[in-house]
Amino acid sequence: MKASRLLHLLLLLQTRQRLTTTELAARLEVSRRTVLRDVEALSTAGVPVYAERGRNGGIVLLPSARLNASHLEPPELEALSVAGLDSAQRERMGLSAVWESAERKIAARQAAAPESPSPLRLADLVLVDSAAWFAAPEAAVDVSDLASALRHRRRLRIQYRRSAESQASTRVVDPYGIVAKSGRWYLVADDQGDSRLLALERLSAFEQLDAPAVLQPDESLRTRWAALKKRTEGQDRVSVTIRLPENGLDLARRILGTRIHHVSDPENGSRVVIVRYPEIESVRQLLQFGDHIEVFAPEAARTRISQLARDLADRHSTPAA
Repeated sequence: MKASRLLHLLLLLQTRQRLTTTELAARLEVSRRTVLRDVEALSTAGVPVYAERGRNGGIVLLPSARLNASHLEPPELEALSVAGLDSAQRERMGLSAVWESAERKIAARQAAAPESPSPLRLADLVLVDSAAWFAAPEAAVDVSDLASALRHRRRLRIQYRRSAESQASTRVVDPYGIVAKSGRWYLVADDQGDSRLLALERLSAFEQLDAPAVLQPDESLRTRWAALKKRTEGQDRVSVTIRLPENGLDLARRILGTRIHHVSDPENGSRVVIVRYPEIESVRQLLQFGDHIEVFAPEAARTRISQLARDLADRHSTPAA
């Protein structure tokens, strides 16, 4: 534990060169006395680090020092290989500590490199957040435990509740891996030979079996995911034509996303938009636009919106019980 703390202290100093004992104590989660003892131990071992007293004092690493402490360990490389995960997802995967360790080493390496013409790093200008807006469905099982189980490439017996069903059922699947998509987790697996996308918030339990997973030849998590994604996004068989006010187009793009197939040029302050759905019932989503929308076609979609609107009006025509 002490060796790890000493390395962390060195990495912090290589990045900043000077930090107060209070700052270091907070970052290392130890007392100021422990920081001073660690600095004394490093100095005794020949590391060019020392404590400066006074108002502007602190712990200092000589600028000429170039510590060979930026090599990444296998767990850190593995954490970086799934760099698309956000902080909450890394926490669920049990990768937060090694991710932070890798980040410290990268920062130390950048600090040791010659200064570039631009003082800003790309990481200071680009932020990737893969979490969904507003909603954050929680996986029912421990994602880290599931990922560890998947390393053994064995069949899984799972308890899974299909959409719109009230009870979970038992099934045996051959897993390829897990996918984080728009803030949600999915298990990609073959169920009796059929490729399936299983939402983890509806997967309540899993158990490793002794039998190895039977995977399709030349198939991997990436190829299976690509096929499932194409199949899911290609289910839009119904084209619905709607009209929105011109200033409602940005909201439509946020709500409807890739379901928008075509947007007309503005005319009289409005736009005609074609939206694709897998079925007529999906037009429920359009109720989010309230009275800022009009459905033109097909007639079945227009009729369903009318029915839903009447049901809502009837339900709210009297005070709540």
